[in-house]
Amino acid sequence: MANPLTPEVLADPVALTRALVDIESVSRNEKEIADCVEEVLRSAPHLSVDRYGNTVMARTDLGREQRVVLAGHLDTVPHNDNFPSRLDGDLIYGCGTSDMKSGVAFALHLAVTVTEPRFDATYFFYDAEEIEDRYNGLRLVAEAHPEWLAADFAVLLEPTYGMVEAGCQGTMRAVVSTTGRRAHAARAWRGVNAIHAAGEVLDRLRTYEARTVTIDGCVYREGLNAVRISGGVAGNVVPDRCEIEVNYRFAPDRSEKEAHAHVREVFEGFDVEVTDSAGGALPGLTQAPAREFLAAVGEEPVAKLGWTDVARFAGLGIPALNFGPGDPNLAHAPDEHVEIGKIRDGAATLHRWLALS
Repeated sequence: MANPLTPEVLADPVALTRALVDIESVSRNEKEIADCVEEVLRSAPHLSVDRYGNTVMARTDLGREQRVVLAGHLDTVPHNDNFPSRLDGDLIYGCGTSDMKSGVAFALHLAVTVTEPRFDATYFFYDAEEIEDRYNGLRLVAEAHPEWLAADFAVLLEPTYGMVEAGCQGTMRAVVSTTGRRAHAARAWRGVNAIHAAGEVLDRLRTYEARTVTIDGCVYREGLNAVRISGGVAGNVVPDRCEIEVNYRFAPDRSEKEAHAHVREVFEGFDVEVTDSAGGALPGLTQAPAREFLAAVGEEPVAKLGWTDVARFAGLGIPALNFGPGDPNLAHAPDEHVEIGKIRDGAATLHRWLALS
């Protein structure tokens, strides 16, 4: 099959967005889109290209003093009667339009059209962002080829509706358990009901006062919430165990270790098992490429309320921001769409920042 990413399509970020959306790439099925992206990047003489699995990396080597990264994931969530794309006025509908093939279109368009950027540039097109972390292409590259990620600044092309979202929150999941003693429900006084004991856990959550933290002018709102509860043995048994799963979103001034300690403090007296966590990322707005990027956008940054792969760059000491045309509120929705105006404005902003003239 002919590659739909033709030179004419690559020259227009709007057409490129539609072409990328129309290549099916649900997580773990990114080979076709990665093949298409790799082919067009290898045809650009100013780029050197490498591939690891279904993650494609291209870079310039012009001897610039600083290097920047533009990164976007190729995969989408499963379709929901929203494939292929369709055009409706100034809107492009389809799976991945917002999250984040319109952002990927920015990076791919710049990679092939800006042959002499102001900074040396590395472009990442990676797989498996929407599923378990163990599959994440950026994570796997960081483990196998960390030198590919070396840079002074990174832009992750996540949907931000054209705003700059700085850093990101950390995230943690934990299971808080209560225990009791089983008994026949007809002789309940002989047992201890673990579900009833969970009331204390829920009371602590209900009265919990989450922090609001301002870092570099960006306001991060924390949150600690029950997201799942399970317990019970049978309809005639007093249960001896109940589990409440909680999700903690914490500001990036807290480390993972500090976040773990905080949750255990909140639920002191109960068994707490941390099942998953990832640290946040500080805004990192002091580096020269970041300041120049903010100047190109022309608006003050806001805090990223959520976790993104900017945290991976932050973990390597690389300041990173989120910037993309999609609306994050539409990500994964059946009516997911992106505004053509946001694509054109965002592409112009990135070109103004990255190109020499």
